[in-house]
Amino acid sequence: MTYAAAFVNAEDALHTGIRIAIIIVVAIATRFLMHRAVRRLTKRTGDGKVPVMLRPLKGKAKEAAVRATGLLAERRRQRAETIRSVLQSVISIVIGSIAVILVLGELGINLAPIIASAGIAGVALGFGAQSLVKDYLNGISMILEDQYGVGDIVDLGAASGTIEAVGLRTTRVRDAEGVIWYVRNGEIIRVGNSSQGTATVIVDMPVAHGIDIEHAQSLMASVLANMANDPELADTYVQAPEVLGVQTVTALGMTLRAVLTTIPRARYSAARIAKQRLASAFAGAGIKSPATMLPTSVVSDPTSPTEETRK
Repeated sequence: MTYAAAFVNAEDALHTGIRIAIIIVVAIATRFLMHRAVRRLTKRTGDGKVPVMLRPLKGKAKEAAVRATGLLAERRRQRAETIRSVLQSVISIVIGSIAVILVLGELGINLAPIIASAGIAGVALGFGAQSLVKDYLNGISMILEDQYGVGDIVDLGAASGTIEAVGLRTTRVRDAEGVIWYVRNGEIIRVGNSSQGTATVIVDMPVAHGIDIEHAQSLMASVLANMANDPELADTYVQAPEVLGVQTVTALGMTLRAVLTTIPRARYSAARIAKQRLASAFAGAGIKSPATMLPTSVVSDPTSPTEETRK
């Protein structure tokens, strides 16, 4: 009986060892295959072939406008790396946890106390690290939705400026004065992105009363059309400039308005160049600017009697 019992125990141990080995091999193979699938998926994202599941749900930018910023490859690379890191970490944790539980079960260990303890520890950790979990979840959502990327000009409420780095926990922003702000993703409630899609530039030109409005508008349209066709500025414009006409009328003069649709990074330079060329063209065509009303001062006559003299 002793020999038979020992043989049975040895056979059970061998079977248990084989099952544990199978569990480990299956876990490693599953992890490898899933990681490989994630790498292929995110590689397509980095190369520009973005799968539907990883595209932003709203506000898809025009491809030409986004490419013109020169930051498309960097944004895609960073987004792909972040998504790959998150997915691979989640896969490893899930597969590893399942494998450990199955191995402990094969060894005959009672899993109920362990699972209960892990549940209590998880609840305690969740309460203690709520802000950290919130930061990471918000960071993942922002990256998946492509709310902003490196090089974008954004307004995050707490800070405004240019994005220098996007992480799962924090976002680094450099403002106009060169100050670097580290903003926790969990504290970002709203995001105003000035670099996605296209930028609308409003150009107002003040003119005096009495001018030929039709001629001024025609000249304005001609100057802006020449700008849009300029080889050096052709990549700046997404659509042809549009002259809207008279925007305001005051006692001093009128304001003619035009709208330019440009790539985001060129909104300010396009406005400056347009105003400079329009001012030169108006001056050359004799289109005057509104006259300014300077305050007049009363000059007293030294020979006139003062109030004290009258008394």
